[in-house]
Amino acid sequence: MSALPRLVDSHCHLDFDDFAAERGEVVARARRAGVGTMVTICTKITEFPTIRSIAETDPDIWCTVGIHPHEAASEPDTDEAALVAFADHPKVIGIGECGLDYHYDYAPRDRQAEVFRTHARAAKRAGVPMVVHTREADADTARLLTEESDGGRLAGVLHCFTSGRDLAMHGLDLGFYVSFSGIITFKNAGDLRDIVRAVPLDRLLVETDAPYLAPVPMRGKRNEPAFVVHTAAAIAALKGVSAEELAEATTGNFHRLFTKAARAA
Repeated sequence: MSALPRLVDSHCHLDFDDFAAERGEVVARARRAGVGTMVTICTKITEFPTIRSIAETDPDIWCTVGIHPHEAASEPDTDEAALVAFADHPKVIGIGECGLDYHYDYAPRDRQAEVFRTHARAAKRAGVPMVVHTREADADTARLLTEESDGGRLAGVLHCFTSGRDLAMHGLDLGFYVSFSGIITFKNAGDLRDIVRAVPLDRLLVETDAPYLAPVPMRGKRNEPAFVVHTAAAIAALKGVSAEELAEATTGNFHRLFTKAARAA
């Protein structure tokens, strides 16, 4: 595996059971691959203490706090003030992942929207970015982000982007970043690769969404942060830049957005 300098895996789930038996070695493999920073993302507020404790074990692991749209109806009601208080912790660098998922509709859509708005308002109050999950909900996601943008006070990232070009461009217009996962390496992802080409280099992030969505050539395996090097290499080729330039750009983008995160040594 070729190593790239100072890459950031901006979105993974190190708390998931998939990593429980070897979390330390997973982190070590990431470092050996050239991944200096990892963000372990909260999907259930009830599991936030575990996620935070993982971030506290390592100076280069950070976390978020939030409720995934799948869990919007099943997790305890969490108000704006509670999210802001959680985000005050020095290892918590963002709010989310939150958003709208109409593919599965595990939670009623009105409840998803209510939780999404609460997270957006908490992110603005806390002064941290929001990590947005959206699937088959482009129009409603664009509308909600516009309504909550508050003159540019709402910052964030459209994570694991698989939506249409219009939403990507709308997010960019609102000042958001767009993050791409291993999906861009999949054979049938031609439209998504076109969006990668269209998003400016200074607004791109890379992620694994591990343990899901392992990129080619690791497809079929459990994904892990080390594999972000393959996604980064694919994006570099699409953008016509070197692997080193891509790593430098995406790491710089990450730190401009997630200002609480210290750079890896």
